[in-house]
Amino acid sequence: MFKRIQPIDQAIEIHFEDRLIRAQPGDSVAAALLAEGVKAFRQIERSNELRGPYCMIGNCFECLVEIDGRPNLQACQYRVRNGMKIRMQRGLRGGGSGDQS
Repeated sequence: MFKRIQPIDQAIEIHFEDRLIRAQPGDSVAAALLAEGVKAFRQIERSNELRGPYCMIGNCFECLVEIDGRPNLQACQYRVRNGMKIRMQRGLRGGGSGDQS
């Protein structure tokens, strides 16, 4: 389980699926979700297998999510913004990068 080294001092609010998440400004989306216990960021289309972040540096594409209606975004590469709406990526969307399994 991931947890924060220091408590959040200036919380902002983001939403994952329909869950309210408190995050620290400057957090990546992936770090904020992991700190709140979210393990599954995407679902593979063929097998329905759930996947989550692996490398946290943008190489692996395991952390794909939909942010504010835009699919195929790497959660480790985007910083949280107050009011951000994040959804689990389910299969491929829009022909972009993602599940090649």
